[in-house]
Amino acid sequence: MLFRSLEGYRARSSGSVDVLGFDPWDGGTRFRDRIGIVLQESGLESAMTVGEALALYGGIYSKQRNTRDLIELVGLEDKAGARVKTLSGGQRRRVDLALALVGDPDLLFLDEPTTGFDPSARRRAWDLIKDLTSLGKTIILTTHYLDEAQYLADRIAVLSAGKIVAEGTPEELGANVGESTITFLLPTGLGPGDLPRLGSTVDVQGAKVSISSSDPTRDLHLLTGWAVEQNLSLDQIQVSRPSLEDVYLEIVDDESGGQ
Repeated sequence: MLFRSLEGYRARSSGSVDVLGFDPWDGGTRFRDRIGIVLQESGLESAMTVGEALALYGGIYSKQRNTRDLIELVGLEDKAGARVKTLSGGQRRRVDLALALVGDPDLLFLDEPTTGFDPSARRRAWDLIKDLTSLGKTIILTTHYLDEAQYLADRIAVLSAGKIVAEGTPEELGANVGESTITFLLPTGLGPGDLPRLGSTVDVQGAKVSISSSDPTRDLHLLTGWAVEQNLSLDQIQVSRPSLEDVYLEIVDDESGGQ
């Protein structure tokens, strides 16, 4: 509902909405001329070729990007003359993206653009979306894939029960949620009791040591300093912060009171 209102597809139920200086619901042609939208599903005429669709819909806008350039941008050079009905699902989504860009918009809405993609197609789509930022476009992306948001977003807003319950960069959202984890393989001949005293929780499963740390910089410094003094190698050592999924689950759990 929120994004339908931002895109101008439905009137707001209350309050006010301002996008690019317009109320989207009654912004008219001047507003739509400045935005591009990739919906979850499109109703593009399947008998058209890719080139025909871009030429037709591009004529609606006051600024029209070159068809050939767009086809190259979305990686469909070998499909310019192919009819839409012959394209795969991933290729059709690329056409949707090209159509959203055909009017050279200032603001681009991507509504779950990789839904239904296989992992390989999703990764290619991510790289394409990343490339769009070099065009100087503002992109608002909605997604249920938290790894997608973590990979693509400069800023994230977490929606729960119709309200924004958290907002910030991925790093800011994760800064106060959960602890970092330091993992490594315990050197041969040593046990947990041989490790330096750390102000954190230490778990040992076989040779793998996991340290839950609220101060990973300090603990990593103590750990590596101890290893150097003992002339030991800490194989496979790495530090990981909570994923965006961990952050989301904790935020939503806090909002629901842990129920």
